[in-house]
Amino acid sequence: QVQLVESGGGLVQAGGSLRLSCAGSGRLFSHYVMGWFRQAPGKEREFVAAISRSTGVTNYADSVKGRFTISRDNAKNTVDLQMNSLKPEDTAVYYCAADYLGVVKYNNTSAYDYWGQGTQVTVFS
Repeated sequence: QVQLVESGGGLVQAGGSLRLSCAGSGRLFSHYVMGWFRQAPGKEREFVAAISRSTGVTNYADSVKGRFTISRDNAKNTVDLQMNSLKPEDTAVYYCAADYLGVVKYNNTSAYDYWGQGTQVTVFS
């Protein structure tokens, strides 16, 4: 089992940057594919990015490719999401998620076993 806590959300002007971080507690962090999802008001939770357990393979939603970068540090049990060139449509609650022995190409919420509580990102124009 792993517990996840996100941090780094906030208010930012369009075109700006934010870095989200997710800290995992518990054993075997490196056994989890880690992902970021987001949910805007009135919308379904959607996939943003994922990173493999140890090889660094990544997967991104088309809407964030070239702007967002996911990374992880298994020694520190952390996964980060660097968000650049932010747009108002990126406004959402962002969630960190863990998929035990998962596959990085899977981008549906049902594939993930554990979730953080979420952090709000608001982008204003």
